[in-house]
Amino acid sequence: MASTPAIIGHRGAPRDHPENTLAAFLRALELGATGVELDVHVTGDGVVVVHHDFAVAGVGTSGERLRIERSPLDDVLAAGTAAGVAIPTLGEVLEMVDGRATVYVELKGAGTEAAVADLLRGRESWTAVHSFDHRAARRARSLLPGLRTGVLLQSYLVDTAAALHAAEAADLWQWHEYVDEQLVDDVHSAGGRVIAWTVNEVSTALAFASRGVDGVCTDVPGVLHEAFALGPSRWPAA
Repeated sequence: MASTPAIIGHRGAPRDHPENTLAAFLRALELGATGVELDVHVTGDGVVVVHHDFAVAGVGTSGERLRIERSPLDDVLAAGTAAGVAIPTLGEVLEMVDGRATVYVELKGAGTEAAVADLLRGRESWTAVHSFDHRAARRARSLLPGLRTGVLLQSYLVDTAAALHAAEAADLWQWHEYVDEQLVDDVHSAGGRVIAWTVNEVSTALAFASRGVDGVCTDVPGVLHEAFALGPSRWPAA
């Protein structure tokens, strides 16, 4: 029988608090998430910050967007505050979660692997990384061999297992519209896990649970926690 998938808060609990903030991550844990997903970049002075975009909304009359990788931490934080968002560092998130859930780090900016690996060292049992850049995932694992890594896809490959093998990755983060029984079987046969993103409909989440999907990344972790709590007897037939 399929087990209950991991519930991963997509950038925390973004319908309750601004995404990728400490408040959003804490709320996801309160709602029953077993993991949180977040995006990272490295500032111009080498600090890993949690933010989805490559730039922060500009301030002042110019309205220019502040590029994170070209700017010092203080300027990035100030721009976030001016835009009404408290941008946390990855270190702050890790200290707050402290092993209570799995922290899934998406490598967004170029060259983030080394700085992220330094922060995750010693925390490999409850952290993981993934990326659309499959080379970045492989480089992260080479820097920290005990780290769980994954690759992101928004397409259906002819040979998904080969892509996992090439990246030396264990997790397939697949856009939910491309998750089917064959994909799950292929990934499991290769020794990997399937994490579907972004799943916000209860019926879809329950169908994935029946198919053996290992995790669902969602904007509504509390809703899915309540749905899964009803037990496999309420899941649709696979």
